[in-house]
Amino acid sequence: MSITKKSVLLILLILIIDQAVKIYVKLHFSLGEHVDVFGWFKIYFIENNGMAFGMELIGKLFLTLFRIVAVTALAWYIHSLIKKEVRKGYILAVSLVLAGAAGNIIDSLLYGIIFSASNYLGPIASIFPDGGGYAGLFYGKVVDMLYFPLIKNASGETLFFSPIFNIADSAISVAVGIILIFFRKEMNESLETKNEPHVSTDN
Repeated sequence: MSITKKSVLLILLILIIDQAVKIYVKLHFSLGEHVDVFGWFKIYFIENNGMAFGMELIGKLFLTLFRIVAVTALAWYIHSLIKKEVRKGYILAVSLVLAGAAGNIIDSLLYGIIFSASNYLGPIASIFPDGGGYAGLFYGKVVDMLYFPLIKNASGETLFFSPIFNIADSAISVAVGIILIFFRKEMNESLETKNEPHVSTDN
């Protein structure tokens, strides 16, 4: 199988898993509802307007547009890596980053128009509600649900790890870790600008 097909399949696999989990949680949980899987792992439904792990730094529309531009740039970058025959592992790692970014773009683009609002202790959201969705195009909220309260203090407050995130966030984090550990050389070589030798015209 060619590296192009492997890259596409990896991206599609992550997107399918990410969206399947998000849609299930959105349609079966109220906001803030959680289920203990293990003592150190919970499914905990929240929504956010921001970037990975719930960070909210800039406006929602700008953030969504920025994500679209970033995914487009990543797709072009992967294409250039394939043409240069860079190591397959690096190409797949960058594909993971693209898949994660694209997964959260889907939420921002579409969830506001295809789902009703989720509420704390209120009605669970429905898909394609009669009265329309809870927000317009580009203004959907990102669904998060993975919570790992690994270390707690005596009063039960989480000391580590408090962020709640999703499969798309995980794909990005894992990919960045893989790149920094195993493919730093490939990253630097692919991003550096190679200057053409200067030919003097002086006699």
